[in-house]
Amino acid sequence: MSIQVGDTIPSVTLKHLTANGMQDVTTDELFKGKKVVLFSVPGAFTPTCSAKHLPGFVQNAGALKAKGVDTIVCLAVNDPFVMRAWGDKGNVGDSVVMLPDGNATFTSALGLTMDASGHGLGTRGKRFALVAEDGKVTHVAVEEPGKFEVSSAEAILATL
Repeated sequence: MSIQVGDTIPSVTLKHLTANGMQDVTTDELFKGKKVVLFSVPGAFTPTCSAKHLPGFVQNAGALKAKGVDTIVCLAVNDPFVMRAWGDKGNVGDSVVMLPDGNATFTSALGLTMDASGHGLGTRGKRFALVAEDGKVTHVAVEEPGKFEVSSAEAILATL
């Protein structure tokens, strides 16, 4: 079962590559006391993710923050080094937290994994976006396979 409106964000610890090296980051730290938009992509450097999904959130970061969003998180089942390189390539700066879920721990806890083995990618996360306030989910939008409609920055802005 996937996460639903009213659910609490699962508590997991992930590895995050920062300017200070590899750090543990917990979902509790990321979500507690904040309004967070989290969007998930099937993979860093993949076509739709790189051309539309991530750039949309970077370009709309100011508009999202103006609507009360404290933190924007990009989640992908990729390793910390890939997520950092992708963020650098996408000129993310401080606008989006590039959160790797290398073992799909968080994505699995959300119930939003997909089997991309047919494309040589193994277990990945579905394309989705959610909004949480103080760790409680207030909005979830999961894309149908191959679609990019309900999880874009513009779609999330319209829900806030």
